[in-house]
Amino acid sequence: MGAHVLIAEDDEGQAELIRRYLEHEGHRVTAVHDGRAAIDAARAAEPDLVILDLMLPRVDGLDVCRVLRAESDVPLLMLTARTTEDDLLLGLDLGADDYMTKPFSPRELMARARALLRRRVRAASPVHAIGDLLVDPLRHEVRQGGRPVECTPGEFQLLVAMAAEPERVFTRRQLLEHIHGFDRYITERTVDMHVMNLRKKLEPDPRRPVTLLTVYGVGYKLVDAAP
Repeated sequence: MGAHVLIAEDDEGQAELIRRYLEHEGHRVTAVHDGRAAIDAARAAEPDLVILDLMLPRVDGLDVCRVLRAESDVPLLMLTARTTEDDLLLGLDLGADDYMTKPFSPRELMARARALLRRRVRAASPVHAIGDLLVDPLRHEVRQGGRPVECTPGEFQLLVAMAAEPERVFTRRQLLEHIHGFDRYITERTVDMHVMNLRKKLEPDPRRPVTLLTVYGVGYKLVDAAP
């Protein structure tokens, strides 16, 4: 069954191109061309995926991202002509799940959209417990020592993957497959950013992690920090 995808892109030609590709894969598409309309459409229709241009009139894409992430865990794929690392990290900090720079390959865009939609409809999994850390995929909740831990969708999916196999060492590319379902070198930085943010939320001292560990030269693993 197709998903409902919201495209927020001020370039109407670009929006129409993305629409055609999505509809070819059986999805229902709503396209809007400014940030205010994007917020209104997301609230009204509750889409399964939002493809969001960063440079939107009326309300820019970063502000749209802030609003949508405060109200929903809908997957957000950001598009932009900006190419600086600061823009990438800001988008991820605000809760975007993925980020593509223009010009982009429509086929790659579809691959990333499919990955985010698969994650959205993934079957419910049991609650994972690692020491006092609980990760509940069905309720989309993380708790540590009984207290709730707020996570972005990307951070949450990284935790789900690692919590399902505690002590396993994951490479960055393996984690990207769990989060995004595709392989591209530049996005390995995404994993590092998620790990850094999760350590701030989970570790007593993020500079000396005891739960989310780095295995140098390989990747990361999640362990029970209890003695």
